Amino acid sequence: MNGRTKARISVVTGGASGIGAACVRELASKGDLVAVVDRDAAKAKEIAADVGGRAYAADVGDEDSVAACAESIERECGPVDVLVNSAGIIQVPVRPHDLPMRVWDDVVRVDQRGTYVACVAFARGMIARRRGSVINIASIAGMRSMPLHAYAPAKAAVIAITECLAAEWGPCGIRVNAVSPGYTLTPALKNAIDRGERDVSSLSANAALRRLVDPAEIASVVAFLASDAASAMTGANVPV
Repeated sequence: MNGRTKARISVVTGGASGIGAACVRELASKGDLVAVVDRDAAKAKEIAADVGGRAYAADVGDEDSVAACAESIERECGPVDVLVNSAGIIQVPVRPHDLPMRVWDDVVRVDQRGTYVACVAFARGMIARRRGSVINIASIAGMRSMPLHAYAPAKAAVIAITECLAAEWGPCGIRVNAVSPGYTLTPALKNAIDRGERDVSSLSANAALRRLVDPAEIASVVAFLASDAASAMTGANVPV
């Protein structure tokens, strides 16, 4: 447990796949007891079983669902020290007039609203204890112009939410940071590539390193931000 007398309690939303699952594995490797939160209960149980963690089902866009989940985790696992908000959905790049508003609403509900809802639900206990670390998964899409007219604004909002909450909760000893992944080869992106909705060569060409990012590389930065090595970092957005 890296010198800790008691396992740190970490929560990862969207922890059943992609970046979230990589974060679950990385934090568990550090000795954390990880609560895997996902709306896919079966996959959450599978990932949790692999790392000796706990699985919880919740829809991050539903504040009552998340509040109940947070209460269950605090009761069954213990005081939450780290929250990683990785729950999110992607969007096919299309022109604005070809983007159905139902798709726009769904992306914003999960990626933007879901991040904020989870932050508030889990921060209640952190505020009372005057300690905690929150890491939100944003995106480079939130830092530039691209034809993702729901996803990019939602991720830009995640960066803004991170900055606002860092200032709000800093006096309570809570750090709030964001990680903005570049094009990362998650199952969701791979499926989009396989369906012909994304061109992998184009994605790679738009990256400085001329390659896609591995989810484990994102998880390493998340683990750093959650650690004491980043004890003075808050309100930061780290592109990976």
